[in-house]
Amino acid sequence: MSAAAPALAIPDAARRLRAGAVLAYPTEAVWGLGCDPFDEAAVRRLLAIKSRPPDKGLILVAAEPAQLDGLVDWASLPPARRDAVAASWPGPHTWVVPAAARVPRWITGEHDGVAVRCSAHPQVAALCRAFGGALVSTSANSAGAPPPRTLGALEPALREAIDGVVEGESGDLDRPTPIRDARDGRALRL
Repeated sequence: MSAAAPALAIPDAARRLRAGAVLAYPTEAVWGLGCDPFDEAAVRRLLAIKSRPPDKGLILVAAEPAQLDGLVDWASLPPARRDAVAASWPGPHTWVVPAAARVPRWITGEHDGVAVRCSAHPQVAALCRAFGGALVSTSANSAGAPPPRTLGALEPALREAIDGVVEGESGDLDRPTPIRDARDGRALRL
C-alpha cells in the first residue's frame, strides 16, 4: 500500500471489504479499523497491523440488530437482558453477548462471548448496510497507543498498511464506547 491509503466512497469500500481489505473509518468516538469478520486472512492482517494479540477478541459492529442474527445466541439471555441490549441500540453501546457457534475463534479470542454494537454513526451504519452485515470494529491504533480521534492522527505506519479510508468525522464521545456484559449488565469498559 502507498503512504496514503485512498479515500473510498461507501460502495467501493464495501466491495473492497468483501475482497479482503482492511479499512479505517470514523466511529462514535475514535477512528476504527474494520474488515470482514469471516475472512480469517483479513482479520489476522488487521491484528498484525495493530500488534494486537488474537486472544483478546474483537468487536463486531452492525447497522441494525438483524445483521447480528446467527452471530449471537440471544436465546441464552433472559428476556429482560435482551430488552436492555435492544433498548440501547442504535447507539454507542457495546455488549458482550453469548456467541453463536459459527462465530470464529479469531473474533471471540479466548472468550465464549462476542462483543457487538449496532451503531447510529452515519458512516459506520452506511458501511455495514453496503457490506451487507456486521464488520470488525477496533480502534485504529497500535496496541497500547492512544486511539486517534481524527484521520490526521492515524499513525503513518498504520495508514500505509491499510487498504483505504472512509472519510468522515468521529462522533462526540470522549472515549471509545462502553462495553457491558449482556448477561448481567456489568461494566467491562467505561
